[in-house]
Amino acid sequence: MSRRALILAALAATAFAPAAFAQDFAVTNATVATGDGGAPIEHGTVVVRAGKVVAAGAGVAVPAGVQTIDGTGKWVTPGLFSAVTDLGLWDVEAVSNSNDSAADKSPFNAALDVSPAINPSSEHIAISREGGVTRASVAPANGDSIFAGQGALIDLGADPNAVTKARAFQYVQLGEAGAKLAGGSRVAAHVALRSALREARDIAATPNAARSTDAMLTHADAVALAPVLDGRQPLYVGVERAADIRSVLALKSEFPKLDLVLVGATEGWLVASEIAAAKVPVITMPLRDLPSAFEALAATQSNVGRMKKAGVKVAIGMFSGSNQPRYAPQEAGNLVALAKLPGAAGLTWGEAFAAITSVPAEISGMGGKAGVLAPGAVGDVVIWDGDPLELSSAPLEVFIDGVKQPLDNHQSRLKQRYRNLDRTYLPKAFDW
Repeated sequence: MSRRALILAALAATAFAPAAFAQDFAVTNATVATGDGGAPIEHGTVVVRAGKVVAAGAGVAVPAGVQTIDGTGKWVTPGLFSAVTDLGLWDVEAVSNSNDSAADKSPFNAALDVSPAINPSSEHIAISREGGVTRASVAPANGDSIFAGQGALIDLGADPNAVTKARAFQYVQLGEAGAKLAGGSRVAAHVALRSALREARDIAATPNAARSTDAMLTHADAVALAPVLDGRQPLYVGVERAADIRSVLALKSEFPKLDLVLVGATEGWLVASEIAAAKVPVITMPLRDLPSAFEALAATQSNVGRMKKAGVKVAIGMFSGSNQPRYAPQEAGNLVALAKLPGAAGLTWGEAFAAITSVPAEISGMGGKAGVLAPGAVGDVVIWDGDPLELSSAPLEVFIDGVKQPLDNHQSRLKQRYRNLDRTYLPKAFDW
């Protein structure tokens, strides 16, 4: 074997550490935030066995023989759940050969499935894991169609099995961006969407029937939309303007089984009562508070708080590109501060933390199983050195499915490398 082949084989063998086993452990005497929307619990205990949470709260007894971690002065929470991300889909965003987030030249759109392209050894996954993110919903970006394709649910464990559910949802873009993709008008975007759903309905009803000459979808795309029509696969809809949100909600009059999720909804607060009545959840980003487009003229940081007050289930998400998933606590923390401003609408600490843990998990179909410290939930546990919604706090230990995770990554290694440089042989700098 050549030297190059030996090196490649060695790299392949060390890409991941050997699969670790879930360990039984308990964290005691910590401030525990269970992620369910309640206030943090002082002097709490969390117990994890066989990769699952078995108990969390005050007065919890630690079973005999279980390893105990002293959490004095620390916070313990469930792992963060990052909704609508591009984690694992690109290495360098501007280098097209390393970027699988969109397929501009593909003959397919709705049939596209991101799961085979997700790279579990991506540095972006490692960096997010260091920030306390343990699970995510990965969404494709639009190519030349309003349909971007099918997203996946992943965990961020340091092992080769990242995808926990492939084809977890379908993503379609409407609003200004969708209008541009459909030919320059919202009218065209809605015709494209409704025509696609009707084609999918026809194929599902008579799979072997001849298709009409004006069919707009490939057979694969039409088949991929069948689970959307009967509600087995959620339809995530990118939309911002209040009027556009109403148009999306009206889709259920023709397609009553649609399981809709609004993504963006910058003007959602204007139609919050209608969204709540339709029982459609929202994934948005609170700091999108500037009127950067005509469809966002009513942008406000109070958007999340006002929708929540109206009864809308709202998660913080949309972490892609430079807006990294590890910034979720900053987004949530701003909503806590906002609640203290006269005339503004923010969230309590518990509500804000739930918006980056249990609520996105529930919207993603993992309600009660992720984003919470509750009996039966996955053993995703993060130990922080302080309040996780404070910028000065950071994770000390991260467990996914009860397995302790490595927190090193390219950025952390660079930090250590250049923290204390030996200046003995460096050229003399300018004297000031």
